[in-house]
Amino acid sequence: MKNNKKSGAAPLRALKLGTLVLALGLSACADMTGIAPQSTLRDPAALGLAAGAGSAAEPGVSAEWWHEFGDEQLNGLIAQALASSPSLKLAQARLARAQSVTEVARAATRPQLGGEVDLTRQLFTANYIYPPPLGGEILNSGTAQLNASWELDFFGKNRAALDATLGTAKAADADAQAARVLLASQVARSYFQLARLNDQLAVARRTLAQREETLALVHDRFNAGLDTKLELRQSEGSLPDARQQIEALQEQVALTRNALGALVGQPNAAQALIPPSLSAIKSIATTPVIPADLLGRRADIVAARWRVEASTKDVANAKAQFYPNINLVAFAGFSSLGFGQLFKSGSEQWGVGPALRLPIFEGGRLRANLRGKSADQDAAVESYNATVIDAVRDVADQVASSQSIARQQTEQRAAQAAAESAYEIAVQRYKAGLGNYLNVLTAETSVLGQRRLAVDLSARSLDTQVALIRALGGGYQADTTTAQK
Repeated sequence: MKNNKKSGAAPLRALKLGTLVLALGLSACADMTGIAPQSTLRDPAALGLAAGAGSAAEPGVSAEWWHEFGDEQLNGLIAQALASSPSLKLAQARLARAQSVTEVARAATRPQLGGEVDLTRQLFTANYIYPPPLGGEILNSGTAQLNASWELDFFGKNRAALDATLGTAKAADADAQAARVLLASQVARSYFQLARLNDQLAVARRTLAQREETLALVHDRFNAGLDTKLELRQSEGSLPDARQQIEALQEQVALTRNALGALVGQPNAAQALIPPSLSAIKSIATTPVIPADLLGRRADIVAARWRVEASTKDVANAKAQFYPNINLVAFAGFSSLGFGQLFKSGSEQWGVGPALRLPIFEGGRLRANLRGKSADQDAAVESYNATVIDAVRDVADQVASSQSIARQQTEQRAAQAAAESAYEIAVQRYKAGLGNYLNVLTAETSVLGQRRLAVDLSARSLDTQVALIRALGGGYQADTTTAQK
């Protein structure tokens, strides 16, 4: 009995060894010449992200940076947007889809076990291999067995496919975080736009009141023969212009409220907002330089980098397709003619052995697939390069704008102080009887113009702060943990 087992095991070992040798020999025939990715990742140092561009130890942006503006309405709007926005939920659904694909790829690296039960009533032909009494009879047959298989991933095909899906899932995760940052910044910028319009409305209403007072004075002077009809018509024409400006601002307020409602996922949410004022919103100090670790702070760059990794693994998988698949297969169960015999002694059957699948003549399909995956890798690399270049430009633009706005605000404050001083002098002269009230109203025109400019610059300053925060990553922190293999 022992001799029979040894004599049966020896051919099996020889078969396995022969299969492996044959597979390795045939794999030498794989032809991948002339097919390789051409693009390369841009060097961060060449983009101004060397150590001298900024310290990697600089404090990053808080994940909930909007709290630093000190506005509870804004905090509530962003919290509501992050909880219910359809665009954010769409990004999360894409992440869940990518993670499920990863689990499918992971399953291919593990042993597989399945069961089957086949019960058949069959007429066996009398003119084939079945001898009497089987031939020409209608009989029952049954099979019940377990089937097992395990692909021995000698050439890393399944491992590369799994790594590619892991990279895609990581990219989807970073995309979801980028969507979160973008959504929060859009809500903040729309809210600051609403504050700007509210402050501009206050200036516009005072402008209308001032022009009404001016018209009344000019009308009196015209009746007294001190002004001509020209001055009267000019004053009358200024009122419709002021009312039109108020109406245009009110339209923009309505549109901005609608936009905020859409962003937070509740169309009527912004209608009940107390009109915010720019003076009540705090400014945030932002970095004046491009940080050296910018590439790790931005979710869109991290997502693009993971796509490069995924495409690299796709290329490796495409190369592994040229090599043979080697599987260990086994089955064990019962088979019989007649259902009553299925689980009786003698109905047992089993088998075990290797299986080899090797592409030999496939009409250039594998080379075409490899060429396509190599092109996909080139596209991923260039997409990453473009994202990095755009990110550096984005930060540089926001830094330049924030610095310029600060200088403009300094000059505007000086101009407004001069206008306010001239207005005070005009008021004092009017009270002293040295000038008329028309001079006071004329002096106030310059003050109102400066206030209008101050509102615009304050709003631009806040908007640029949000844009810079977003450009710096918006508090995103890349997951540095090793993905589970």
